[in-house]
Amino acid sequence: MIQVHADDPITVRDLTMAYGSFVLQRDLNFAVKQGDIFVVMGGSGCGKSTLMRHVLGLNEPAQGEVFYRGESFTRAEPERREELLQRIGVLYQSGALWSSLTLAENVSLPLEEFTDLTAAQMRDVAALKLALVGLAGFEDYYPSQISGGMQKRAGLARAMALDPEVLCIDEPSAGLDPISSRLLDELIVGLRDSLGTTFVIVTHELQSIFDVGSNSVFLDAETRTMIAMGPPKELRDHSDNPTVRRFLTRGEAASV
Repeated sequence: MIQVHADDPITVRDLTMAYGSFVLQRDLNFAVKQGDIFVVMGGSGCGKSTLMRHVLGLNEPAQGEVFYRGESFTRAEPERREELLQRIGVLYQSGALWSSLTLAENVSLPLEEFTDLTAAQMRDVAALKLALVGLAGFEDYYPSQISGGMQKRAGLARAMALDPEVLCIDEPSAGLDPISSRLLDELIVGLRDSLGTTFVIVTHELQSIFDVGSNSVFLDAETRTMIAMGPPKELRDHSDNPTVRRFLTRGEAASV
């Protein structure tokens, strides 16, 4: 059982994820440290995105708990959960922007719901967040007027609206060309370095895993539990688990 520390933004302890009697993953134990770019990886169907949903409280554990800064999110009352969730920003695969709203209006949505800022103040915050992701000057554009990569960055700006200490991103490279994907990876590292933001990223893209990941957990669909944890490059080069090595080398190390 993992120890829970108040210094760690997220701790997962003895977590079992299940749909009815079907267990997807069991006995998950790991901590996301301050300043991590923490990668959740594994093959298709292993439960990566489902784990993120558990961390965000969208799914309830069959067993175990999720902690934010040492406080149980799983056992918290609904009002306290709402307060704790404001520490975490989320970027979904699609970007999930409202097509009828401008980029500035999209970024302002969390500010309207959770702050008492004036319209002018929200506009200023939205412009700042868009500038942080390289979209200065695009405040009045609609999602349909910009590229897929820019939509992802706008979604990231909205996820940052409330200055969360953790950003959760589900498949950041989904639907992007290699250049846009590389630019988004560089943006993630830059935000971590400049703002101290902690990231939790679900991805199967090897290039992104190695370019951004400082720590990781590997979920295995066959054994239905985590079978490795550590920096992705170290797991690639030194893991003694053939499943992990095969995933991180795309089969090149299958015979090693």
